[in-house]
Amino acid sequence: MLAKCILLAVFTMNVGEDWQMSRANQSPIRVMRIIARMNIGGPAVQVSGLMRGFNDVEFDQRLYTGFCANNEADYLDTAANDVKAVRIEGFGRRVSVSGDVRAFTSLVKEIRTFKPHIIHTHTAKAGFLGRIASIVSLHPSIRVHTFHGHLLNGYFGNFKRFLIVIVEKSLALFTHQLLAVGDKVRQDLLQAGIGSEDKFGLMPPGLSIGLLPAKSESQESFGLSASRLQCAFIGRVTQIKRPDRFLDVVSEIKKRGIDLDFFMAGDGELLEICRKRITNENLPVTVLGWQSEIEKVLSAADIVVLTSDNEGTPLSLIQAGMAGLPVVTINVGSVPEIVLDGVTGFVTSFDTQEIASALEKLVRDKDLHAQLGSVAQKFTLAHFGVKRLVHDHEELYRELLTNRARS
Repeated sequence: MLAKCILLAVFTMNVGEDWQMSRANQSPIRVMRIIARMNIGGPAVQVSGLMRGFNDVEFDQRLYTGFCANNEADYLDTAANDVKAVRIEGFGRRVSVSGDVRAFTSLVKEIRTFKPHIIHTHTAKAGFLGRIASIVSLHPSIRVHTFHGHLLNGYFGNFKRFLIVIVEKSLALFTHQLLAVGDKVRQDLLQAGIGSEDKFGLMPPGLSIGLLPAKSESQESFGLSASRLQCAFIGRVTQIKRPDRFLDVVSEIKKRGIDLDFFMAGDGELLEICRKRITNENLPVTVLGWQSEIEKVLSAADIVVLTSDNEGTPLSLIQAGMAGLPVVTINVGSVPEIVLDGVTGFVTSFDTQEIASALEKLVRDKDLHAQLGSVAQKFTLAHFGVKRLVHDHEELYRELLTNRARS
């Protein structure tokens, strides 16, 4: 215990002195940002926004990531090819002893070479390998980890969940700052005993969308009917997103004879199963597959629906709000923090009938549809802009380094 305290004191002194010298010499704050893979999704959008937005005079920020699976689109290749990254062999979604060992070894080497003041990990696997690599490297970096969601519900059985909690509890002890993208995510983790109130901050997402093309052009491009309202399912077509529940809702809407069509913008391992069901049941759903231009997708939609079993803070709903679209979503994760029930959309239970009824309200009441969309746009633009996200991270890093230097 005494040796541990002495080592911690040396680490604290070294990183504090190093940062003070950097400030005196006007050299930048070195930030190492680690994420296992930049597949299409919320974390990749957030990381790209941070990489683009930071003040590059004050910060030397570098991104370290792995490779996407064959059935995944890489956000760096498709939508953020302006963002530079160091690719780590073996890093990715799949658990592989040999690959993970190679990735871990590479991260230790990169830490010792770059000597970052801040190591910021994103998502579970990067948080695991990145933080352990930071400790093993013996370089006195300040460790920050962001939970863009969590794996406590809907992913694993009880035993694997127990192991995840044990690992995250242990890593939290060696992490200087924990962040969650929403308060529900933070409370779930705290309730599981991961981290502590004084160490756990809230960092809501921040993003921006470009100008939306004309609705008629987008709908014509996708082969969608302009005479009927269009409801969009946007995201990965995987089990946790429950595309089967989405199709159950579509089936119910069809039974009720409501004039509403649907489309799916996304890819995943369940897409072909969905295609077969859509064909067999003659459901009013157009499958677009993965789309790189979210603005085009949003402009083609009139409503966005989310049917997931679990979420962190889904960016697709923020983007929908920024596009002036009302949302119908299940009450999971931090969804109620970005969709205000009855104000910017409807937040429902898992019940298919309730989801369908919320959609029916928006179809039958044009004034309500327009009102919710207008308020959603004002609310999301005010609270979830990318400039706010960048500013909050820069301030956090400065504060952490200042506190370290004073201690």
